[in-house]
This record gives sequence, structure tokens and C-alpha cells, in this order.
Amino acid sequence: MCYRSCAMPIPFAFLLAFALGAAFARAAEGEIARTEGPLVTSRPMAIVLAFAGLVMLPVAGYFAAFHGDWAYLYFAPWQSVPSAVDLVLVVAAAACVPAGFVATVQAIRARRAQAVAALIAAPVAIAIVLALVFARRLGVSASAAQYAGGFGVEPIAASALGKGVVWGMIAIAAGVAWAVRALRAAPR
Repeated sequence: MCYRSCAMPIPFAFLLAFALGAAFARAAEGEIARTEGPLVTSRPMAIVLAFAGLVMLPVAGYFAAFHGDWAYLYFAPWQSVPSAVDLVLVVAAAACVPAGFVATVQAIRARRAQAVAALIAAPVAIAIVLALVFARRLGVSASAAQYAGGFGVEPIAASALGKGVVWGMIAIAAGVAWAVRALRAAPR
């Protein structure tokens, strides 16, 4: 199921980005507890912003730009969506990474472990439910007209979209591995 949803229709990008931001705060918990200065200038925030800008933004942008009908889950023909809307949604999705981080930092500083867990698990649970509900839409590559008309639809694994999903997942996994490693490393 993750093959179909991790990388990334726009609704899933928001959820995944927020959950990753929350998980990054959890990974940086030790440094967050020791830091009393402004969060905006902290080393963990710089790492989170780097991930958002260098990984999440391009991955979400790729799907909005090159597989727009799928990115909108075939509910709207991508050509009828103004490019400014695409841009705003992709930037907002990337901004959910630092938003999840900031929201979770507050829970970490208040020592509310259940809230931290909920901030990570809730968006993931919602994404799983949505993936189950929209499994058919996630599993195919087509234009919105093809999907609606039931013609020209191909399985995602046999399409360029499938290759994009695999590369998007690799980029996200590599970015997450880098960010977690950097967040857990002792500051110099």
C-alpha cells in the first residue's frame, strides 16, 4: 500500500510531511531539551528546513508537475488547475514538515510523550485510511478523462508514474535517513 501512497498525491503529501516533521522532533529530543534559545535559529530546525526544501518540496512538486491528475487523485483534471494553485499546495505541503516539527517541540518541552506519539501517528493513520479508501485511484496511471471514462488506464507499476513513485520513495527514504542521522548527532 505504501508503494501507492508514500510518494505522493497532494493530500498525502500534507499528512506525510507533518508526520515526518513530528518524527524529526522526536529524533532531536535530546538537543531540543538542552536548547533554550529560539527554535527558529536552532540546528535541528535548520536540518528540518533543509529536508523540507531539498527533499519534500521537489518530490511533491514532481508529482504535481508531471502526474497532476494522479496528484489530485483524478478528482479534478490537472489542466484545469491553475499552476499557482499547484505551487501553493506544493509549498504548503513542504511547509508541513517544519509545522509538524514545531508542534511536536512544544509537546516535547512540556514532556507530553503521548502527545508526541499522537502527532506522529495520527497523520500516518489518516494516510493509511485514505490509501485504503482511494486504493483504486492510487494504483493506476491515467489522465482524469481516461480515469473517468475507463479507457487508457494502466497499472501504476507499468507506467512512468510507477518509476516516479519508486524514485520519490527512494529520495524520501534517503532524506529521512540523513535527517535522522543529523538530528541524533551531537552538535559541535
